[in-house]
Amino acid sequence: MVSSVRRRTLLSGGAVALCGLAGCSRVRNRTQSHSATVSMLVAGSLNNALENGLRPDAETTIEIEAYGSAEVAHLIADDRKDPDIVSVADIALFDSPLHPDWFAEFATNSIVIAYNPDTEGGQRLADAGPDTWYRPVLDREVAIGRTDPDLDPLGYRALFMLELATEYYGTDRDLREAIPRREQIYPETQLVSQFETGSIDAAIAYRNMAVERGYDYIDLPAEIDLSDPSFTDTYTTATYELPSGKVVRGGLISYGSTIRHRSSAAVDVFDDHITGQYVSEFGFTIPDNYPRFTGNVPDDITN
Repeated sequence: MVSSVRRRTLLSGGAVALCGLAGCSRVRNRTQSHSATVSMLVAGSLNNALENGLRPDAETTIEIEAYGSAEVAHLIADDRKDPDIVSVADIALFDSPLHPDWFAEFATNSIVIAYNPDTEGGQRLADAGPDTWYRPVLDREVAIGRTDPDLDPLGYRALFMLELATEYYGTDRDLREAIPRREQIYPETQLVSQFETGSIDAAIAYRNMAVERGYDYIDLPAEIDLSDPSFTDTYTTATYELPSGKVVRGGLISYGSTIRHRSSAAVDVFDDHITGQYVSEFGFTIPDNYPRFTGNVPDDITN
């Protein structure tokens, strides 16, 4: 088992500089300078990368709103939001409640345990390490945060991870039943910032959320972190029923995006969104075969 406790360099403050050094691509104009504004409704875990990685180099004005992905999908399905581009953290949402003609998968992620080493609870977690991190959490020695499984994929993926961890570690107690409590839940866009207020010692988070803010984190085994295609069959054994009655199943974390209102400006922004180097600089993983397209993709998107 290859796991580790890691500390990452803070990216949020220097992301723009890093982008320039690494050759982040500028949003390109295929015809002429765009005066139009392109609106994006995106998963909360993408917010910092888009605000500080994509937007600074854009020649087009970009408006970004971020929520949990399930909420993003329902805001559009219920006609409460009408963005030009939508990006979610679970492509299952493009089967229902959204039904785009096509979409692109552009990045993956993993579940980690982010923590604050400056608190007593965070230090207990660090001391436990990747093999026994769950013990101080079970013993209520660590105040841990997570997100709402009814509103975003990170929330139900945290439950999937706990279910898979029960089997992987062979624990006497069911971690999915024993660990979650309602008071642990925070909005995805505010989760790791709770470290700064002292509300929590640790969080079940996406890897990029820890990397971009420079927080310490525990890498979980691939068998439970939802990042490795070779363990997809294992991941799919975990499920969660949303309030709508839709049952979501565990699987590889994959981010997807589509254009809802196509224009030359939207195409340019979309292209840099799904191919830009900034994505990896903010802690996401880009597989060799990404971006990967599904559906009836317009020619001007793939060319």
